Amino acid sequence: MAHQLNRLKARKVETIKKPGRYADGGGLWLQVTPRQGGDGVTKSWLFRYTSPKSGKPRQYGLGSLNAVSLADAREAAQQTRILIKSGIDPIDQRKAQRAETKAKADRLETFRDFAEEYIRLNGDGWKNAKHRQQWSNTLETYAYPVIGGLHVGDVTKQHVLAILNPIWTEKAETARRVRSRIETVLDMAIAADAREGDNPARLGVLKFLLPSQGKRSQVQHHPAMPYAEIGAFMAALRKRDDLSARALELLILTGCRTSEVIGARWDEIDGDIWTIPAERMKAGREHRVPLSSDALAILKALPVVDKNPHIFPGQRAKRPLSNMAMLKLMDRMGFGQFTAHGFRSSFRDWSAETTAFPREVAEAALAHGNPDRVEAAYQRGDFFDKRRKLMAAWATYCAKVPKQGGNVTPIRRKVAGR
Repeated sequence: MAHQLNRLKARKVETIKKPGRYADGGGLWLQVTPRQGGDGVTKSWLFRYTSPKSGKPRQYGLGSLNAVSLADAREAAQQTRILIKSGIDPIDQRKAQRAETKAKADRLETFRDFAEEYIRLNGDGWKNAKHRQQWSNTLETYAYPVIGGLHVGDVTKQHVLAILNPIWTEKAETARRVRSRIETVLDMAIAADAREGDNPARLGVLKFLLPSQGKRSQVQHHPAMPYAEIGAFMAALRKRDDLSARALELLILTGCRTSEVIGARWDEIDGDIWTIPAERMKAGREHRVPLSSDALAILKALPVVDKNPHIFPGQRAKRPLSNMAMLKLMDRMGFGQFTAHGFRSSFRDWSAETTAFPREVAEAALAHGNPDRVEAAYQRGDFFDKRRKLMAAWATYCAKVPKQGGNVTPIRRKVAGR
């Protein structure tokens, strides 16, 4: 029954220390057991049910609390209930999937092979397409450049540290996700007998070799180019023929995030409006982007690649441009001290300091939610007409190249040796 579900509170789940089983309802249980060989307890999720095939009681492990939150456990439990209602025993299904994975292990060799296979097998069970994309993006950005082409059995602790050290303190939350995903992929390889020994991505050992993340709750700001330098930078950018240059140019003109731009599809464009679906937005809400004449000119000049729906196609079939492409371009141009994401801050500063557009219009242009719940309740529209004027003004500003003594104002270059 619905009223029997969701009995546990997140606070209790985190603080409970007494061993035992605690029901959340509908077959979902939190199991608390004494930690072997030490103080404290370990917590994991169980789903107890009656097999639709044998009629016998069974229990299905959904993972440890460290890896699976209360919300995620409830989502997994709901998916399991759907399977059972359809006559499928989830344990039998998992065994079949593991057998399939093991059978395919002979032709899977590299870390990337196993990661993509893991995403293929498990992606449909994740709560939304955005989670699947985040998995792919984080591995593409941080793991594949170091270990993507290595045989999965050759990945070592040193490789994992090489991936995590540069981001462990600067991008703490991202680093934790990357480590966890590498660990999961390597666990899959171990289960498939494709590698031997301990998993080198386990936190138990790595935590002694990585620096302290300190105050992890502090916001890490993305280095942003001062808006006064945008015009000169755009002039230099427009002289380049790279596809990544066009992507970065569109990113700057629209104020969108990197993932939103590289994932853009032709079927999202309708005249001078680009509609980004909810599953590709950070806030999980559809976002309409008014396209200025300059932004439209970029799109009209781009070719449509057969069998690839993406506006900025990558080298692999039906895949978009790598999300590292714009950062690498900026580094080649000598602006590696800034980030692509930082241009959103450049736009926001320009709007606040040089225009009379209301704050809420600029915030809506960046697809930021209103933190004031009362104000948000009365704010029904998305300021689209006002945003259209704002983005047209921004495009006009970006097209102006400041001059000094008849020459283009110098832009700060990357410090030598960085």
